[in-house]
Amino acid sequence: MDDDADMRGMMTEFLHKHGFIAHGANSREDIKAALAAGRVDMILLDVMLGDENGVEICRDLRRDEDVPIILVSALSADHQRMAGYEVGADDYIAKPFNPDLLIARVKAVLARTRRAASLSHRRRTKVFRFAGWTYDAKRDEVISPDGYQVSLSRREHALLQALLANPFIPLTRAEIAATLDVTGEGGHEDEASGRAIDMLVGRLRSKIEDDPKAPVMLRTERGVGYVLAVDVTAEDA
Repeated sequence: MDDDADMRGMMTEFLHKHGFIAHGANSREDIKAALAAGRVDMILLDVMLGDENGVEICRDLRRDEDVPIILVSALSADHQRMAGYEVGADDYIAKPFNPDLLIARVKAVLARTRRAASLSHRRRTKVFRFAGWTYDAKRDEVISPDGYQVSLSRREHALLQALLANPFIPLTRAEIAATLDVTGEGGHEDEASGRAIDMLVGRLRSKIEDDPKAPVMLRTERGVGYVLAVDVTAEDA
């Protein structure tokens, strides 16, 4: 998000060229709409936004969201940087900057957070509907198309939440492990945690798929991991 439309467009195009999916936003409402619509891995936020203040927007977002945020600003004094970090920014880049530096900092923050923030389901006041199923995130209730409540374990709930937050997006075992902390040691994917993820997926399939051996919703993405291959709608609880 940048107050200069030309700069915003150039940054978006530069990120596209480096393999990122990027969308421009020119207001607090645009950011919140993008977060509500689906998966967001990172926010680049300009500090000076005309009538709005990027530091205050960062503070506001941090009340409900833990998506990584990098502040970008022509204000580079130490106290200005500290103001950004104090409201929860993950990094602070001073203008003007080398575009390659921007890419390096984006990659560094994403690597540090392991995309766990975007995979974790943050909007716990939503009701999700998918393939006739209903999941109430606030109550942690799963209702089948026949109207029966299905009992899930804590980690099965967490896996379902991550999948519902990212429909049609293949998630690697490492990403799922980082979200669920399957190993209890930060979610690093080793041989044990990989097997644990596969077993967890199998248990969830046994509860939501008509035929767990030929899954239609929770599919294996060969060479990657798993994907929820159905449309998902969300509404306030």
